Amino acid sequence: MRKSTIGLLVGIMVFAFVGLLFLQVNYIREIVTTQNQQFEDAVKRSLYEVSHALEMDEANRIIDGQLLSIANRKGGINIPSNENSLQQFSLRSADRLTSKRNINVGEEITIQILETGKSSINSQSQFIQESTFERYNNIENIINETLKERAIKERMKEDERPIEERLDYRKLRTYIETQLANNNLALPFRFSIIDYNRRMIYKSPAFEAVNPKKVFYQILFPNDQSSKLYTLQVVFPTKQQFVISSINFIVPSVIFSVILLIVFTVTLYIILKQKHLSEIRKDFVSNMTHELKTPVSGISIAGQMLGDENFISSLEKSGSLSKSASFNKITRTITDETKRLQFLIDKVLQMSLIEDGRSLLKIKSLDANELLHKVTHIFEIQVEKSEGVLELELEATESTVYVDEMHFTNVLFNLLENAVKYRRSDVPLRIVARTENVNDRILISIRDNGTGIKKDNLKKIFERFYRVSTGNIHNVKGFGLGLAYVKKIVEELNGFIKVESEVNNGANFIISLPFVQ
Repeated sequence: MRKSTIGLLVGIMVFAFVGLLFLQVNYIREIVTTQNQQFEDAVKRSLYEVSHALEMDEANRIIDGQLLSIANRKGGINIPSNENSLQQFSLRSADRLTSKRNINVGEEITIQILETGKSSINSQSQFIQESTFERYNNIENIINETLKERAIKERMKEDERPIEERLDYRKLRTYIETQLANNNLALPFRFSIIDYNRRMIYKSPAFEAVNPKKVFYQILFPNDQSSKLYTLQVVFPTKQQFVISSINFIVPSVIFSVILLIVFTVTLYIILKQKHLSEIRKDFVSNMTHELKTPVSGISIAGQMLGDENFISSLEKSGSLSKSASFNKITRTITDETKRLQFLIDKVLQMSLIEDGRSLLKIKSLDANELLHKVTHIFEIQVEKSEGVLELELEATESTVYVDEMHFTNVLFNLLENAVKYRRSDVPLRIVARTENVNDRILISIRDNGTGIKKDNLKKIFERFYRVSTGNIHNVKGFGLGLAYVKKIVEELNGFIKVESEVNNGANFIISLPFVQ
């Protein structure tokens, strides 16, 4: 798949998911805002009704007391003394006023009859009715004036009474519960009462001071003097859960969106990983082709020479075919190139076995100083051919380690071979192989003065098939398996490897292994 196609698909998917998440987040925010506003309106409406109910209770109490007092003094007037007394009294007063208006109409008719000089038997009856209604009207006026005066006095007395005497807190709680239930807000609450100076007069159990923005306020008895006003404070500990519960229906949508996002991310990762592996495989095939060409070419040339009759006949004429220098060189070339080809094949196979967990290491105790000395002695000839120098510093006093001799020897060969491969052309090659003890471990380091490694590549050089990009130039042969093999073997031996490097200042590979006490 082309990079442009992958980029287009990724762009479309990212745009779709970002748009979907943006719409869902906005929708959730809008719902929460609306629910909060509806909640606040319902609470304010409920608390207003509570305040109004308290005022009505106090007004009924005052009026009932006044009506009972008047009834006791008049004796003959039957005025009920219950909670509906004010309403009954008002209705009766309205009926009387209506009757009064009817009487006034009757008066006008009577006057007209009297002026015309006509007499009627009904005139005497109307006079009696008029006198009766006038008497009741006077009584009504007296009651109204008395109630008004005494209500004002009692109201002023109520203002002077402490809030504890004017309120029944249990009844107040019942009012709050009832009004909240009427507004579909059946949830736990805490309340308190504060005075004009914000001094707390009463608080319900478990009431705690919270953020003022989360408290709902309602003035009790708003007709009192401003210096004697009391305020009801109500808080809802579970308000947030109540509001969030209103958006439960959108939770499945969010969950599915998250699942799709995870699936998209995993799919994108797999696509990019496969693309990366495809590129690695392509590079591996290319490098392997160039790497295997060299020994195959050497063996092919040697075989052609051995198959050349003129060459063989010239050697036979010399009389010493088996001792000929040319013949020995050809056979040595075939042997060396065959071993090199076998080593390359074995390296690929060993990496495959190690990755599958089927590598069997033959662990035994060896002296790391002796092993490093033997490897550097063998490799010294190759360094001298490169016009370099190989220095050996064996400073470890505790040097016995548990390793697989063949694999660990290959590890050291790989590190030394890389030091030669990545040498600089402008300075003589210098390699330092060193051992030392740090705490209960032995450190084996291979340091060179070659081209070095960029910081961006340091974390990747131990990955399989990874090679520092040099374009399409194969001046340095390899599969990209050497350092991956080194790291895997060292870890199998309960050790670790790290690298320190700067561009044009060489590299220092450090192997850390536990030594045998």
